[in-house]
Amino acid sequence: MPIIKSAQKKLRKDVKRTVANRSIKTTLKKALKESTTHPTPENVSLAYKAADKAAKRHLIHKNKAARIKSAISKLLGTKSK
Repeated sequence: MPIIKSAQKKLRKDVKRTVANRSIKTTLKKALKESTTHPTPENVSLAYKAADKAAKRHLIHKNKAARIKSAISKLLGTKSK
């Protein structure tokens, strides 16, 4: 455990951020799995949203989000959204 007061605060912040980031990442993974197994417009829309949110939070690179969205749109058979 950290002894310095600022290090204690950083640890508290890191724990909260880790929980939030893990939640966003698991949401992304579930949305990707669902959209690849059942590529319906609703599932694709949820995957797009999850990819954009993860990229916005810098959990994945913005180009990776674009690649994910492109691959999903190919599965659906539409050009883009």
